[in-house]
Amino acid sequence: MTIAMVAVAGLAQPRHHRGPRSPHHGPRMGRIINPEAPEFLKKGDKVAILSPSSVPTDLSIIDKGAKAIQSWGFQTVEGKHARSSYHTYAGTPEERVEDIMWALRDPSIKAIVCSRGGYGAANCLNLLPLDSLKKYPKWIVGYSDITGYLSAQVRAGNMAIHGNMCGYLAKTGGTDQLSLWLRDMLMGKMPRYEVPGNELNKPGKASGLLIGGNMCVYGDIADTPYDFLDRRFIDGRDIILFIEEVEEPYSRIDRMFQHLILRGVMDKIKALVVGRFDGCPPSRGYNSVPEFIAEYTRDYNIPICYDFPTGHDESWNYPLIEGCPVTIDITKEKVTMEFNVK
Repeated sequence: MTIAMVAVAGLAQPRHHRGPRSPHHGPRMGRIINPEAPEFLKKGDKVAILSPSSVPTDLSIIDKGAKAIQSWGFQTVEGKHARSSYHTYAGTPEERVEDIMWALRDPSIKAIVCSRGGYGAANCLNLLPLDSLKKYPKWIVGYSDITGYLSAQVRAGNMAIHGNMCGYLAKTGGTDQLSLWLRDMLMGKMPRYEVPGNELNKPGKASGLLIGGNMCVYGDIADTPYDFLDRRFIDGRDIILFIEEVEEPYSRIDRMFQHLILRGVMDKIKALVVGRFDGCPPSRGYNSVPEFIAEYTRDYNIPICYDFPTGHDESWNYPLIEGCPVTIDITKEKVTMEFNVK
């Protein structure tokens, strides 16, 4: 399938680094203002490479990913525990949070790129107060299990980037279009995406805050202070939800989608963006996951698109800004998405 390449808008004005916020040390459950973009990067800025979830099975991706980021004009520094191993994790929860807090507190570090996802965010979040993310707003980049940290960022009032990590950058050298879009986003240049349509698409146009990612990960932190789909957060906001999954049976996808319905999420969103469901073979009488979701959503009067480029197929995983106001226009023939960062 041909991917439509589109022009990139002009460079946004850099945001000034925000000073310390509340001295409160625990997560708050009250209303939070719309997320803001952390300070955009410029050439020469430092990017930290961390492994806040699983340890890479091939540690060379850290070095190769760092080289790709350096080719963009940034410096890279590595977390103390980026290569540590504790069971399947990159260190104990305390060690992984130590790396995160180091990167957040160091004023010379402007962004965090994760080495990989895997598993482990859930056992770190209770050690990572939202106020720390509020006090030290930095871009965090990742997907899959990193969805948990991205959700926490949004709840803290920061935008974050759902996008490819060191593993992909190691393969491509950071010179492919997806990687260059990620580089441009970090520097404040927003792409306008135009991708092929799908016959199952439900046409329409919507605007709202873009949030989402791996269904299993954000389902596991539901109704916690780190949950970007918490009713107290999404009430009164226009939300565009994107979803993706990998190697899950239809029974699990069924339960996860039912969970969204029972939580009232589906009644509140303005549009649904269905990404890739890789390694989820047809079953239960359905030919595909999109066919299954289309049946579930036929009574919802919202725009819906299918096979949008987000998910575990890294060659089809466009960088998306969590918590960012976007406008999406869905037709049967094509889908366009614009990021409205001020």
